[in-house]
Amino acid sequence: MRHSTLLVILGLFLVTTINAQDDKRTRLSFVLSPQISWLSSDNSSVDGNGNLFGYNFGVVMDRFFDTNYAFSTGLTINTTGGKLTYPGDNPVEIGGNTQYPGDVTYRLKYIEVPFALKLITNEFHRSRYYGQFGLYTQYNIKTNDGEGNNLKNEVNFFDLGYQLGGGMEYSLGGDTYMMLGLIYSGGFLDVTDNAIDDKTTLNRFTFQFGIIF
Repeated sequence: MRHSTLLVILGLFLVTTINAQDDKRTRLSFVLSPQISWLSSDNSSVDGNGNLFGYNFGVVMDRFFDTNYAFSTGLTINTTGGKLTYPGDNPVEIGGNTQYPGDVTYRLKYIEVPFALKLITNEFHRSRYYGQFGLYTQYNIKTNDGEGNNLKNEVNFFDLGYQLGGGMEYSLGGDTYMMLGLIYSGGFLDVTDNAIDDKTTLNRFTFQFGIIF
Protein backbone atom coordinates (compact mmCIF):
# COMPACT_ATOMS: atom_id res chain seq x y z
CA MET A 1 0.00 0.00 0.00
CA ARG A 2 2.78 2.42 0.86
CA HIS A 3 4.68 1.74 -2.34
CA SER A 4 1.52 2.07 -4.46
CA THR A 5 0.76 5.48 -2.94
CA LEU A 6 4.29 6.70 -3.57
CA LEU A 7 4.22 5.47 -7.19
CA VAL A 8 0.96 7.32 -7.83
CA ILE A 9 2.41 10.55 -6.38
CA LEU A 10 5.61 10.18 -8.41
CA GLY A 11 3.68 9.42 -11.60
CA LEU A 12 1.38 12.42 -11.26
CA PHE A 13 4.31 14.73 -10.56
CA LEU A 14 6.30 13.47 -13.56
CA VAL A 15 3.32 13.86 -15.90
CA THR A 16 2.75 17.43 -14.67
CA THR A 17 6.45 18.23 -15.03
CA ILE A 18 6.69 16.90 -18.59
CA ASN A 19 3.57 18.76 -19.71
CA ALA A 20 4.86 21.96 -18.13
CA GLN A 21 8.27 22.15 -19.76
CA ASP A 22 7.10 24.16 -22.79
CA ASP A 23 4.97 26.56 -20.77
CA LYS A 24 6.65 29.90 -20.02
CA ARG A 25 4.50 30.32 -16.91
CA THR A 26 6.09 27.23 -15.36
CA ARG A 27 9.66 26.85 -14.17
CA LEU A 28 11.60 24.02 -12.57
CA SER A 29 14.28 24.15 -9.88
CA PHE A 30 16.74 21.61 -8.59
CA VAL A 31 17.22 22.08 -4.84
CA LEU A 32 19.86 20.74 -2.45
CA SER A 33 19.18 22.14 1.00
CA PRO A 34 20.90 21.44 4.34
CA GLN A 35 18.60 21.57 7.36
CA ILE A 36 18.47 21.37 11.13
CA SER A 37 15.58 19.43 12.67
CA TRP A 38 14.27 18.49 16.10
CA LEU A 39 11.33 16.69 17.74
CA SER A 40 8.91 18.22 20.25
CA SER A 41 6.50 16.31 22.51
CA ASP A 42 3.39 17.65 24.24
CA ASN A 43 4.02 15.22 27.11
CA SER A 44 5.88 17.04 29.90
CA SER A 45 7.77 13.86 30.82
CA VAL A 46 9.25 13.53 27.32
CA ASP A 47 12.05 15.99 26.57
CA GLY A 48 13.60 17.07 23.31
CA ASN A 49 17.25 16.11 23.53
CA GLY A 50 19.03 17.68 20.60
CA ASN A 51 18.99 18.54 16.92
CA LEU A 52 19.98 16.50 13.90
CA PHE A 53 21.61 17.77 10.72
CA GLY A 54 20.05 16.56 7.48
CA TYR A 55 19.31 17.59 3.92
CA ASN A 56 16.49 17.92 1.41
CA PHE A 57 17.00 17.48 -2.32
CA GLY A 58 14.85 17.09 -5.40
CA VAL A 59 12.78 19.10 -7.87
CA VAL A 60 10.51 22.09 -7.20
CA MET A 61 7.99 23.45 -9.71
CA ASP A 62 6.57 27.00 -9.69
CA ARG A 63 3.41 27.63 -11.69
CA PHE A 64 2.73 31.36 -12.17
CA PHE A 65 -0.87 32.53 -12.31
CA ASP A 66 0.15 36.22 -12.29
CA THR A 67 3.39 38.15 -12.77
CA ASN A 68 4.38 38.07 -9.10
CA TYR A 69 2.39 35.11 -7.77
CA ALA A 70 2.97 31.39 -8.19
CA PHE A 71 1.75 28.08 -6.88
CA SER A 72 4.75 25.99 -5.80
CA THR A 73 4.97 22.22 -5.40
CA GLY A 74 7.62 19.57 -5.87
CA LEU A 75 9.02 16.18 -5.03
CA THR A 76 12.01 15.90 -2.70
CA ILE A 77 13.82 13.41 -0.49
CA ASN A 78 13.87 14.69 3.08
CA THR A 79 16.47 13.32 5.55
CA THR A 80 15.60 14.61 9.01
CA GLY A 81 14.82 13.57 12.61
CA GLY A 82 15.56 14.41 16.20
CA LYS A 83 16.32 13.09 19.69
CA LEU A 84 13.97 12.45 22.62
CA THR A 85 14.48 11.51 26.24
CA TYR A 86 11.72 9.23 27.56
CA PRO A 87 10.97 8.68 31.26
CA GLY A 88 12.71 5.61 32.63
CA ASP A 89 9.53 3.90 33.87
CA ASN A 90 7.85 3.79 30.43
CA PRO A 91 8.67 0.98 27.99
CA VAL A 92 9.24 1.84 24.33
CA GLU A 93 9.52 -0.64 21.48
CA ILE A 94 12.85 -0.14 19.71
CA GLY A 95 13.66 -2.38 16.76
CA GLY A 96 11.03 -4.92 17.85
CA ASN A 97 12.33 -5.11 21.43
CA THR A 98 10.61 -3.54 24.43
CA GLN A 99 13.13 -1.45 26.34
CA TYR A 100 13.40 1.34 28.87
CA PRO A 101 15.64 3.41 26.64
CA GLY A 102 15.94 6.90 28.10
CA ASP A 103 17.48 8.67 25.09
CA VAL A 104 16.28 7.69 21.61
CA THR A 105 17.49 9.09 18.27
CA TYR A 106 15.05 9.07 15.36
CA ARG A 107 16.74 9.31 11.96
CA LEU A 108 13.91 9.74 9.49
CA LYS A 109 13.75 9.76 5.70
CA TYR A 110 10.66 10.92 3.81
CA ILE A 111 9.41 11.63 0.33
CA GLU A 112 8.07 15.18 0.67
CA VAL A 113 5.46 16.97 -1.46
CA PRO A 114 4.99 20.68 -0.57
CA PHE A 115 2.07 22.93 -1.59
CA ALA A 116 2.81 26.63 -1.20
CA LEU A 117 1.87 30.10 -2.42
CA LYS A 118 4.94 32.09 -3.50
CA LEU A 119 5.03 35.90 -3.77
CA ILE A 120 7.92 37.29 -5.84
CA THR A 121 9.08 40.89 -6.37
CA ASN A 122 10.01 42.39 -9.72
CA GLU A 123 13.67 42.07 -10.67
CA PHE A 124 16.15 44.85 -9.90
CA HIS A 125 19.95 44.70 -9.96
CA ARG A 126 19.64 41.11 -11.24
CA SER A 127 17.90 40.07 -8.00
CA ARG A 128 14.35 39.43 -6.88
CA TYR A 129 12.98 38.45 -3.50
CA TYR A 130 10.23 36.05 -2.48
CA GLY A 131 8.15 34.93 0.44
CA GLN A 132 6.19 31.71 0.63
CA PHE A 133 3.77 29.91 2.91
CA GLY A 134 1.77 26.72 2.66
CA LEU A 135 1.58 23.07 3.66
CA TYR A 136 3.67 19.97 3.16
CA THR A 137 2.92 16.28 3.13
CA GLN A 138 5.56 13.61 3.55
CA TYR A 139 5.68 9.82 3.48
CA ASN A 140 8.16 7.83 5.54
CA ILE A 141 10.44 5.48 3.58
CA LYS A 142 13.15 4.73 6.15
CA THR A 143 13.72 5.03 9.91
CA ASN A 144 16.53 3.98 12.24
CA ASP A 145 18.17 5.04 15.50
CA GLY A 146 21.66 5.57 14.06
CA GLU A 147 22.89 2.32 15.62
CA GLY A 148 21.47 -0.20 13.17
CA ASN A 149 18.04 -0.63 14.78
CA ASN A 150 15.07 -0.36 12.42
CA LEU A 151 12.34 1.86 13.92
CA LYS A 152 9.83 1.57 11.07
CA ASN A 153 7.10 0.22 13.35
CA GLU A 154 7.60 3.06 15.83
CA VAL A 155 7.07 5.88 13.29
CA ASN A 156 3.87 6.84 11.47
CA PHE A 157 3.90 6.64 7.67
CA PHE A 158 2.23 9.99 6.95
CA ASP A 159 3.12 13.47 8.21
CA LEU A 160 1.52 16.86 7.56
CA GLY A 161 2.62 20.37 8.53
CA TYR A 162 3.04 23.99 7.52
CA GLN A 163 5.91 25.95 5.98
CA LEU A 164 6.84 29.62 6.13
CA GLY A 165 9.91 31.31 4.67
CA GLY A 166 11.53 33.50 2.08
CA GLY A 167 14.70 34.32 0.23
CA MET A 168 16.19 35.72 -2.96
CA GLU A 169 16.79 34.72 -6.56
CA TYR A 170 19.88 35.99 -8.40
CA SER A 171 20.05 35.99 -12.20
CA LEU A 172 22.87 33.94 -13.74
CA GLY A 173 21.82 34.96 -17.24
CA GLY A 174 18.77 34.23 -19.35
CA ASP A 175 16.13 32.23 -17.49
CA THR A 176 18.64 30.71 -15.05
CA TYR A 177 18.64 31.88 -11.43
CA MET A 178 20.37 30.87 -8.21
CA MET A 179 17.97 30.59 -5.28
CA LEU A 180 18.89 31.14 -1.61
CA GLY A 181 16.32 31.01 1.18
CA LEU A 182 15.33 29.96 4.68
CA ILE A 183 12.17 27.95 5.42
CA TYR A 184 10.69 26.95 8.78
CA SER A 185 8.53 23.81 8.85
CA GLY A 186 6.31 22.78 11.77
CA GLY A 187 4.39 19.53 12.01
CA PHE A 188 0.70 19.07 12.81
CA LEU A 189 0.70 15.30 13.37
CA ASP A 190 2.34 12.80 15.70
CA VAL A 191 5.34 11.26 13.91
CA THR A 192 5.92 8.53 16.52
CA ASP A 193 3.84 5.43 17.27
CA ASN A 194 4.86 3.86 20.56
CA ALA A 195 3.63 3.17 24.10
CA ILE A 196 4.04 6.81 25.21
CA ASP A 197 0.78 8.79 25.29
CA ASP A 198 1.90 11.96 23.55
CA LYS A 199 2.03 13.86 20.26
CA THR A 200 5.55 14.28 18.92
CA THR A 201 5.92 16.77 16.07
CA LEU A 202 8.81 17.32 13.68
CA ASN A 203 10.23 20.83 13.25
CA ARG A 204 12.88 22.05 10.79
CA PHE A 205 14.90 25.02 9.59
CA THR A 206 15.82 24.40 5.94
CA PHE A 207 18.54 26.50 4.29
CA GLN A 208 17.27 26.37 0.74
CA PHE A 209 19.75 26.39 -2.13
CA GLY A 210 18.68 25.75 -5.70
CA ILE A 211 19.17 26.44 -9.40
CA ILE A 212 16.12 27.63 -11.35
CA PHE A 213 15.98 26.68 -15.03
